[in-house]
Amino acid sequence: MLSDNLIPTGEDNANNLPLLARLVAAELRLFSRIHLFAYRHTGGAIGGRVFGNPVLLLTTTGRLTGKQRTTPLVYLADGDAMILIAGAAGAVKHPTWWLNLKARPEAQVQLGRRTLRVRAIEATEEEQHRLWSRYPSMHARFVFMQQRVPRKIPVIILRPITYAGSGMGVIQGRNE
Repeated sequence: MLSDNLIPTGEDNANNLPLLARLVAAELRLFSRIHLFAYRHTGGAIGGRVFGNPVLLLTTTGRLTGKQRTTPLVYLADGDAMILIAGAAGAVKHPTWWLNLKARPEAQVQLGRRTLRVRAIEATEEEQHRLWSRYPSMHARFVFMQQRVPRKIPVIILRPITYAGSGMGVIQGRNE
């Protein structure tokens, strides 16, 4: 089956993936770069929605390189928090942005022309239940995706960080 060749396993790397998989990966990287350019330069007027869903730009710090990495992601709004699903389009592995957030939970988000610092936490089962009750159609898609991958797909909550006069960061909402 063709799709079996497109999903890398833990033993795969860029050199031993089938040619088609490498081409698809290259096209996705190119599309992502174009999306980032358009979003940043138009304040989200172009690229701010994908198939009717809102998009944010998440900038994380690479856990291995320490470099800033920006990824356009669809999100759900929950008050002032942003909810991300680390589904990686059904890939076997967790997305790099989630691995980076696990290592360094503070990140930056661009919403339209507004940029803010956020702190990431993985949603508890109770939080997921509350979120899915608000977004039943997204829950159906999540369940469908979860049934197709062997890993647990994390649900991530990004909460804005506010800064007190002392310069110390204070997290709004649940503290870890």
